[in-house]
Order: sequence, then C-alpha cells, then structure tokens
Amino acid sequence: MTNGNIQIALIGAGGMGQGDARLAQMVEGVKLIAACDLYDGRLERCREKWGTDLYTTRDYREVLARKDVDAVIIATPDHWHSRITIDALEAGKDVYCEKPMVHALDEGPKVIEAQKRTGRIVQVGSQYASSIVYAKARQMLKEGAIGELNSVEAWLDRNTAIGAWEYSIPPDATPERMDWDRFLGSAPKREFDAVRFFRWRNYRDYGTGVAGDLFVHLLTGLHFATGAMGPSRVYATGGLRFWKDGRDVPDVMLALLDYPAGQGHGGFNARLKVNFESAEPEESFGVQFVGSEGTMTAGYSSLEVSRHPREKEPGYTIGTFPKKVQKEFLAEYEKKYPPRPPTADSMTADKKDVFAPPGFNAHLEHHKNFYAAVRSGKPFFEDAVFGYRAAGPALLTNVSYFERRICGWDAERMQETAA
Repeated sequence: MTNGNIQIALIGAGGMGQGDARLAQMVEGVKLIAACDLYDGRLERCREKWGTDLYTTRDYREVLARKDVDAVIIATPDHWHSRITIDALEAGKDVYCEKPMVHALDEGPKVIEAQKRTGRIVQVGSQYASSIVYAKARQMLKEGAIGELNSVEAWLDRNTAIGAWEYSIPPDATPERMDWDRFLGSAPKREFDAVRFFRWRNYRDYGTGVAGDLFVHLLTGLHFATGAMGPSRVYATGGLRFWKDGRDVPDVMLALLDYPAGQGHGGFNARLKVNFESAEPEESFGVQFVGSEGTMTAGYSSLEVSRHPREKEPGYTIGTFPKKVQKEFLAEYEKKYPPRPPTADSMTADKKDVFAPPGFNAHLEHHKNFYAAVRSGKPFFEDAVFGYRAAGPALLTNVSYFERRICGWDAERMQETAA
C-alpha cells in the first residue's frame, strides 16, 4: 500500500468492470492506478473517466508485474477468470473476481488450491453475499420465522435486449483496435468476430450462459441465507425461445436442485428460473423461501415475511361414512378438539412484515467488504470455496441441459458424482 491507499488495477474494463472500478473508488483509501482491456476504446474511456495518468495495457501480465498494485478486479469474459485469478495470486495480489469464479468445473479446485497456497484474499463478485436483506433472511430462518424450510423458488427474469446480452458494438470494432487472439485465449481458434467479442455471454466458448451469469446470483443468496453447502442432485431444462441471433445458449432455463438434510437444515428442494422474454417489465428478481408456517421473499432491497401458522385441528371428511360411524367419529374428535365459539380475542390478522433498509447498496457494501479483507488479511466468507460452491452447481445446470441428464454433486467435496 502507498500512503495508506490500497492501489488497484482493473482487468477487463467492460460494463461490469468499469462499474466495479467506480464502486471500488467510493471506498475510502482505494485508488485505481491501472486498467487492462483488449479493446483500445475502453482503455481510452478509462483514461477519460479516471485521468490520463492511469496506466493502461492490453496485457494483464504487465499489470501483475507492477509492485505498486495491491489488488486486482477481474471482470473479463468467464473463460479467463480462473487463469488470471491464479496468476494474480501467484504474483502476490489480492483478487476480486466477478462471478462465476470459473468457466469449467475442473478449474474450481485449482483456484481454491492457489488461494490456500498463496494466503492471498479471493472474493467472488456476487454481491448478495453482502446484502443485509439476505442477512436478515438468514437470521429469520434460524429463528424459525416460517417454520421448517421445505422449498425455495428463485427467479431472475428479463425483458430487454440489453438484459438478454445484446450489448452494443462500437463502430470502431476492428482487428486493429482489438486483440482478438488474446481474447480467444484457451477457446477454439476462429476468425475475427466483433459480435463474439462484445456479446461473449451468448457463446459457450467464452461464457457460461444463464447458469454462470444469473443462476450463480440466485445460489449465492440461497446458500448464504440457508447455510447450505450445495445440492446433491441437479436437473435443468429450457430452450432458445426468442433470441435466435446465433447464440448457442438458452434464453429460458429452469433448474431443479435437491438439498439433502444435514447442512444446518432439514433438507429442501429448489427451483431456479430465468426467462429472457418474460411478461414482467424489464427485470423481475426474487428468492422465495417456503416453510411449514409461512413464506419469506427476498428481493433486491427488501424482505417480505408472511406467517401462516398451521391449524391445530386437522379437520375431517366423514360425509361418506354411515351416520352411526359419523356420530362415533365426532364424539371422539370433539373430545380431542373441543368446540370453541369465536371471540374477539381469538380474531387475528394475517401477519406480514416487510423489511426495507433505506439507501442500502449491496454492490458498494460488497466492495467495502473486499477492501476491509485486504487491509486486515482476513478473507470475507465469499472466498474461493464459497464461490465454487455456488458456481459448481450452477455450471452443472449447463451440463444437465446440454447432456440431457441428471447430475449428482458432492457439496462437501465439491465434485460431480453419479446421480
């Protein structure tokens, strides 16, 4: 650190990367000193925003070689996440890596091992881990506010072209202004294609589709609130229903996940949904926890809890019995559940609570947590292990979808198993 400042570098200066850099510099004592991107226009934009003295390069290794860089933000296409993360850790840098932490399942253990070996900080950029909405949900689940959890419904639907990854392509998107070969990296070689470069989320070679972009967010919030390590089985289906623009990933996806008992809960089932041509305006997001005595729904900035205690009397269906049997049944039933006339005291309103913290920004809080970890040397809980426990099952939904099979997952060992 220089003069008490944490000096950072941005690797991948697209929309999310520049957004992360802006939020990072809202944290006291954090300064951006370098930026890396493979499109010259983005480097020029970074200098416009943060000063002409900002060091810029197309080669992330030049950033990692700088001794004055304390930490890096990695916001590249997914297929570069694990490689740059490991290289940064080995260069002695702390790492804030956008979700998903990995592009393929076999990369997860390598990132975890690198974090352990180097002792550096890794924090994955799924901000719901820092949300007080989910912290409140976690607290209320522990307190039994909705009884025993039995299922979770989570969704993140979009109804705009940008939401469906139809990102703008600049008119100067030429081979001279872009480093196409470096962009490809470990991906299959192909001729220059500006569409693939700027809309990389649409292609499996570079992105992870709905699973890595959005299911990871849902699983992060779900795992944080419930304390679950992960599911035991995963199944996914869906299709390419509307955005038939050459992409090779679905725009509608549904996933079913089985969470076994023994992870601090009694076991539950989860259903995840993303729809890029939904009836909702723009974007609809929520995670609903369903319990034996109520429901709890977490959104971007609020938590709604509805309590519905179970009736103590089970009721009866005796109309098909002979009259004599009905009479005998009622006599025994009323001994166990004596009739009670309604009174003013027995009248209760439905119990519904809404928690909405004013002015809270989970994105900013997530960056504050990262730089606090950098200063203290004590990692935030969304480290490489937590990140992979969300990314692993998410990526398995892709495996299930494309291979048309149910996938097994060992959440403790973080590896695929027989279903």
